[in-house]
Amino acid sequence: MKHLFILIGLSILLSACGGYEIESNISEKVADFNFTTQDNEKLSLDDLKGEWWIADFIFTNCTTVCLPMTANMAALQTKLEDEGIDAKLVSFSVDPDFDSPEVLKAYGKSYQADFSNWYFLTGYDFNTIKDLSVNSFRNLVEAPPEGSDQVYHGTRFFLVSPEGEVIKYYGGVESSEIDLIVEDLKKVQ
Repeated sequence: MKHLFILIGLSILLSACGGYEIESNISEKVADFNFTTQDNEKLSLDDLKGEWWIADFIFTNCTTVCLPMTANMAALQTKLEDEGIDAKLVSFSVDPDFDSPEVLKAYGKSYQADFSNWYFLTGYDFNTIKDLSVNSFRNLVEAPPEGSDQVYHGTRFFLVSPEGEVIKYYGGVESSEIDLIVEDLKKVQ
């Protein structure tokens, strides 16, 4: 009887946590946003409702971690297409003063991004994106130190549910994580 109560309790707990078929390592609601894409159009959290999506935080003149992160996001986009998995990709710029829609479009093109499901976002001030990154994704963002243009930021990719909940993060610089993201998306779709 005791085991039955434990199983019922676990079932209720899993239901309350979304009950996804993957192991979650984060649970945060994404704050509402309405930002500008590389095509100078608006994309909001409401536009992504009902969709699974992967988010990251990058900037175009980054000289370190953004290079492998964006290459991995491009590889992920190709793998998702090859596997027939419907998911959106969202790259938030952490340098919105430099990263205009035109700059982001050129950056995306340099990685052969398919803009039909990969959005590069800007159109906000630095504190807005810092707040979104830290509070919704638990992802570090710090302004560049004096004399530098290199923003400090976390390197994770984030899986966001159709309800707008961040449910899992992955290493964004490790290409080995791409297969794990694909496998997780297969399980939840």
